[in-house]
Amino acid sequence: MKFKIIKSHSKNLARVGQIETSHGTIETPAFIVGGTKATVKALTIDQIKNLNSQAILANTYHLMLQPGAEIIQQANGLASFMGYDGPTFTDSGGFQIFSLGLAYKQNLKDMTNSQNSNHKLKFSKGLINVSDDGVEFKSHLDGTKYFMSPEKSMKIQHQIGADIHMAFDQLTTPLADQSTIEEACRRTHEWAARSLAQHQLLNHQHKKNQQPEQSLYGIVQGSRIKNLRIESAKIINSLGFDGFAIGGIFEPTEINQVLGWIMPKLTLDKPKHLLGMGAQPLDLFLGIENGIDTFDCVAPTRQARNGALYTSNGRINITNQQFKTNYDPIDKNCRCYTCLNHTQSYLNHLFKANELLAYTLSSIHNEYFVVNLVNQIRQSILNENYQDFKESFLNNYYYKQLDSIKNFI
Repeated sequence: MKFKIIKSHSKNLARVGQIETSHGTIETPAFIVGGTKATVKALTIDQIKNLNSQAILANTYHLMLQPGAEIIQQANGLASFMGYDGPTFTDSGGFQIFSLGLAYKQNLKDMTNSQNSNHKLKFSKGLINVSDDGVEFKSHLDGTKYFMSPEKSMKIQHQIGADIHMAFDQLTTPLADQSTIEEACRRTHEWAARSLAQHQLLNHQHKKNQQPEQSLYGIVQGSRIKNLRIESAKIINSLGFDGFAIGGIFEPTEINQVLGWIMPKLTLDKPKHLLGMGAQPLDLFLGIENGIDTFDCVAPTRQARNGALYTSNGRINITNQQFKTNYDPIDKNCRCYTCLNHTQSYLNHLFKANELLAYTLSSIHNEYFVVNLVNQIRQSILNENYQDFKESFLNNYYYKQLDSIKNFI
């Protein structure tokens, strides 16, 4: 992998760059489409390409369980297995392993409602056992026990064969007590070094066998604690990763603060990835102007399957009665297949009739909307009108809630 910066913004950390991989070049900033199980839900590969998307991210945890990393390896790697000829990413599987064991959503709910700042994490009984060696966990599919370590994660990711991998790290919920976060950071840093050592060993074997080498990003953690974030950034930066991923940010309002702490500690000319962010357009603007090059998030298709669709004037629920007889496209400014060929009324009908086509057409629209928003942001940096574009877009999209985001425009 090679990364170069083409143009930098004069007043913030936004930049335009290129990530060169063995499967093609990613023009950054870019939104990486979420293909969790080697599929972007409800979409074909041709439909994904027609979104103007540049890369797909798949999930190590899900693929190791089904169909198994060995099967993907025998198919000549993830891209070949999917019938896709573009760049691919995999995450380490850590988020899914820990989120299942943490009963993640329930912990978040309990902590948010708790008056006790030292609220302790509650691990789901029998699902997960964490040690410095790694994590023992049960499959959510059939209860089979597995063990995941940094070395095992690297072996599986190399078998899956994406262009860019993530180091194995430990997840905490954002409101965990400080001692829990400190322990998770310590493990994340130790596991990062072990991940990198195993990755380099496997890459040596690839080179020996005249196979493409793969790349690895280290993950910066530390939740909402400034000194832990800074320490994490310094340690991960010192290890020699090909790029960096930032985890553990859950709200757009945290992006400026957390990235403000850590970006000065990370090597400027290496790519930066923001994990699991992009559910809201504000995520993308704030990430980019703080130096983020790529994003991934499954929200666009997940929301689409529930009828929540992005438009230039905010998100709508297409299943609402008001769209039953509306014969306009979802968004008159959108050039996706769905908007060029179908109406709000038709989408409303498909959802009401429980037709599977509803998922496809709505997913095409949402993914196109987010992918092309980032593409437009990239072009605005090149054209030197980023701030004007940002203000215009956010004022239109959030017009009903401007007071809540005015400090970010």
